[in-house]
Amino acid sequence: MANKKRTTLKDIAVKLNISPAAVSKAMHDDSRISDRTKEAVKRVAKELNYQPNHLASALRKGKSNLVGVIVPRTNSNFFSSVLENMEAVLNKAGYNIIITQSNESFEKECKNIDTLLYTQVDGIIASMANETVDLSHYEKIKSNGIPLILFDRGENDLNVDYVGINDYDSSHVIVEHLVEKGCKRIAHIGGYRRTRIFNNRIRGYVDALKKNKLPIDDSLIVESALTLEDGRLKMEKLLKLKDRPDAIYAASDYAALGALQVLNENRINVPNDIRLVGFGNEPFTSLVSPSMTSIDQHSKDIGRIAANTFLDYAAKDDVKQSLNKIILDAELIVRDSSK
Repeated sequence: MANKKRTTLKDIAVKLNISPAAVSKAMHDDSRISDRTKEAVKRVAKELNYQPNHLASALRKGKSNLVGVIVPRTNSNFFSSVLENMEAVLNKAGYNIIITQSNESFEKECKNIDTLLYTQVDGIIASMANETVDLSHYEKIKSNGIPLILFDRGENDLNVDYVGINDYDSSHVIVEHLVEKGCKRIAHIGGYRRTRIFNNRIRGYVDALKKNKLPIDDSLIVESALTLEDGRLKMEKLLKLKDRPDAIYAASDYAALGALQVLNENRINVPNDIRLVGFGNEPFTSLVSPSMTSIDQHSKDIGRIAANTFLDYAAKDDVKQSLNKIILDAELIVRDSSK
């Protein structure tokens, strides 16, 4: 089937026997065009299903009122909450957002950035993919003079504005909590060290063990993509150790959920035999049995702050303003899995 031809200003002009320039002025409520002509243009535009060419308009005005957002995935409560609050702030200021997800893929993230740049977005707010090491595609955003704000992932990597929680201190909070409960062999199912936030969580975990005079056992530190399946696989591996852990700290709730499934399947009592703490405070953490202790990442605040940081740039029309690095203190939500 042939594609239906897109209605243009010229089509409306032909039907009304006026010039395309007059149609354009009527569309923009120009005072030189009569109300009668404006009403006729709007009526015909509706009849012909006319859709404005926002890309062409953005090129003419140098502004699209669009903000591109890149997230690793949208099926996470953390990222969906960030997006919801970010969008609320930007919509109120007259901006719409274009949401893209990388699915933790470096290649897809590069394509997302190219698409957003082609769309002439006024700014980009992003959280990096797990696979991302080469940052040249982000440098492309900066070289185009477009404001770039990072959140959750990417702290310090590009010398741009950043909003996130204190991942290093969060690990201290978790380890201190588990030590207070008498745990001495605390395992960490972490993310990949190449990603700054997960490296910070591993460093915080190791330093917290040292602070509490607990030995550092490399067999208790496992890196992963932090999916539910990874949590299952790493938990099975930890249970095979001759001296198994008495606590698990997983750097994501999904990995913690996978670990919990394996513990339940092996009839290992949580928290009496092994205590468990996750990260992210996903909605399911309060619904599983036992309910899961987790770190709340203040997603609502991160979304609002990231959006307002962009609006500061938009108001000043200057991407060279002083950079902001906003680090929020995380909150440990204690539930049955570690009580």
